Amino acid sequence: MSFSQGLSGLNAASQALDVVGNNIANSQTIGFKSGSISFADVFAGSQIGMGVQVSGVRQNFSDGVLGQGTGSLDMGIQGNGFFRLVNQAGQVFYSRNGQFKTNENGYIVNDTGMLLTGYQASGTPPTIQPGAAIGPIQIPTEQMPARASDSGSMKGNLDSGAKIIDPELEFDPKDSNTYSSVNKIDAYDSLGNRHEINVYFVKTADNKWKVYTNDSTAEVVDGAGKVQYQEIDIAFDSAGQLTTKPARVPIVGAAYNGAEALGFELDITGMTQQASETAMESPSTSGYAPGKLNGYTVGNNGQIIASYSNGQQQPLGQVVLANFTNAGGLASSGNNAWTETPSSGQPVVGIAGSGNLGNLYGNKVEASNVDLSQEMVNMIIFQRNYQSNSQTIKTQSELLQTLVNLG
Repeated sequence: MSFSQGLSGLNAASQALDVVGNNIANSQTIGFKSGSISFADVFAGSQIGMGVQVSGVRQNFSDGVLGQGTGSLDMGIQGNGFFRLVNQAGQVFYSRNGQFKTNENGYIVNDTGMLLTGYQASGTPPTIQPGAAIGPIQIPTEQMPARASDSGSMKGNLDSGAKIIDPELEFDPKDSNTYSSVNKIDAYDSLGNRHEINVYFVKTADNKWKVYTNDSTAEVVDGAGKVQYQEIDIAFDSAGQLTTKPARVPIVGAAYNGAEALGFELDITGMTQQASETAMESPSTSGYAPGKLNGYTVGNNGQIIASYSNGQQQPLGQVVLANFTNAGGLASSGNNAWTETPSSGQPVVGIAGSGNLGNLYGNKVEASNVDLSQEMVNMIIFQRNYQSNSQTIKTQSELLQTLVNLG
């Protein structure tokens, strides 16, 4: 019996060393989860055991340390959850390895070609709709289309001590004596052409002003060729607060280079009048020129944000995570991936940070959670165990040899 006991011990110790060796070999594998072996004794109708057997190899899904990523699509998870991947055949896999890149078609893939899944942004401008169909995320490489300006705002202060302009003088942008100050803002038409808009302020009386605008890039003219200016009257109270509310001055431009005519309202409700120099904050308008893709980043909520040459940003998609009631029941499939089994339960899929899902960090990767110091200690222990079991076999052999010699 000692031979079978010792042999079972040798086999168990050998398999334990295999687990330790695999852990050590993958100590630098991104997203790797270490394993630990479990043993069980063997009895067969006797109080003397028949030896030992391996009852299973458990996986340790504790977090690995987050390190700096090397690619713009690198991601790391802390807490519960796995990246959800699909292969070309549509089979679903789960992984903690967050090293991703794009393939020739713009899809986000890992090094084995599996596609990362999540929500794809859609619409104009693109938006992400959580709860939509989950599928492979694609990074579009075409340029961002232009958007025409349809709103704008300007804030600032008008000098209450400014000279009142003679009402007999007709407003003329070429004559600085006919206005108190001028400011410029940029706007964009439907093709992304930039238009320079002039905004003139004319003080007509104490606390009273006129505001004129014109599109100097594509001026609007009447039948006689005279430039047309848009205008409104505004007034302030004795405390310098605007009493004309809402105060919106039209911005109108002629059709330019094949684009639609420009037309929107500039909100100047935030203007004040104080005894200080006229000064304007940076005005803003919606709309932008077309832009080429400069790059993209992954936010901590899993959103993939693209940056364009026109200074704009927009979401392209959002990565989802999957979690299981019993992650230890997942089946290892190699290549740093697992597959669902009846023991793991069905996946719960959602956005990082929601429910019991962990957090996702962009430009980070999760290191292996192997503790090399502990593995070296385990290796020594299992080596001693192997030697001890071999010694029981040797001792049994010597006893048999003694019996043979007696005969």
